[in-house]
Amino acid sequence: MPLTSDRTVRTSPYRPVLTHATLRRLLPGFTVSSLGDGMAVVAVSWLAIEIAPAAERGMWVALAAAAYTLSGAAGAVLLGRFLRRRSPARLVACDALLRATALGAIPVCHALGVLSIESYVALLALSSVLHAWGQAGAHTLVARLLPERDHLAGNAVLSGIGSLSTVLGPPLAGALILWGGAATVIAVDAATFLVLAATFLFGLPRDAAAPAAAEVASRTAGFAVIRRTPALLGLVALSFAFFCLFGPVYVALPLYVSDVPGASAGLLAAFYTAFGVGAVLGSVLTGYLNRLPVWPVTTGVVVAFGVFLLPTGLGAPTAVAVAGFAAAGLLWPPYASLSTALFQRSTPPELLPRTLAASSAVRVLAVPLGTVLGGPLVAGLGARETLLASAASIAVLGVVAAGAVRARRKSGP
Repeated sequence: MPLTSDRTVRTSPYRPVLTHATLRRLLPGFTVSSLGDGMAVVAVSWLAIEIAPAAERGMWVALAAAAYTLSGAAGAVLLGRFLRRRSPARLVACDALLRATALGAIPVCHALGVLSIESYVALLALSSVLHAWGQAGAHTLVARLLPERDHLAGNAVLSGIGSLSTVLGPPLAGALILWGGAATVIAVDAATFLVLAATFLFGLPRDAAAPAAAEVASRTAGFAVIRRTPALLGLVALSFAFFCLFGPVYVALPLYVSDVPGASAGLLAAFYTAFGVGAVLGSVLTGYLNRLPVWPVTTGVVVAFGVFLLPTGLGAPTAVAVAGFAAAGLLWPPYASLSTALFQRSTPPELLPRTLAASSAVRVLAVPLGTVLGGPLVAGLGARETLLASAASIAVLGVVAAGAVRARRKSGP
């Protein structure tokens, strides 16, 4: 048994990632900030429910959830001229510092009694302005520090840390909300981003933090790379539609849970935690998928993801609905990690930060757009019916995408 265990460790695709000297310094900071964000998943919508006018809860929950990510898309495009020559480490640090400052202002204003729902949404929007660049910086570092064969494993480790945070974060948030309110959870989230900023400002050797010498290009260079690479363009289109159709879940699920007799933030946390448990397992499996073709996996994931969300929309018993979220979570890391690995393989190194930021901008725009649409959908259809429409649409999207890929391959040279 010991020999078998040793061999498993030596042959694990994650060993080069976890034993890399520089990444070992960075991963604890990622872990802390991801835990804070896992808690904020519950707190952001719950604080909106607490402070919004009762008649307008659906609209403000949608706006709050969208604001937490939407402005990152604008930042990816409009701030390129200022950020394109920053090193990947500086991009992550700048994003973390802005998040810590803007999120930290929310509990301060709440404690002073001056936090309106409008100012709350504005501060959430400000906090995410640099998030696309922060994500691009993190994955660019993975691509630079590791050989190509280890990129998928590196992406899976980052995804796994985020997934683990959705397991631990929501129940912690539920407990903190009962003790000190949702604003307390957001204060903790702000503090975790200070830890991440310090990690990247002081935890990297200078040569690892420096930008590549050849990094000079226009602010739209990342979009140009995507536009002229059919595989990347198709993947971005699929991701945009997938995430947009998933967006209404962020509005419908909290309202669906809040309408359950006797429900509390703990039940909402249970859904997110189940999703996170599945995602942790999915992250572990992702590193072993390096030889699988991207398109069959990604389109298959989209189909199955929609199918697993159907029980909630169909009004299944709570245990079945939560299990469906866990199964959907299992599929999230393979999709995200394989997509990022395709970008890392297909993009010139000097253009990778801008290309990843452009891709992130498209995806970041998709979820809030779907989230904003979730408000009218919930008002018109109801929370459960909106969940059903979202799940069915995602499954149909995957089927259509798989058919389009197959038709293109048959008609190709």
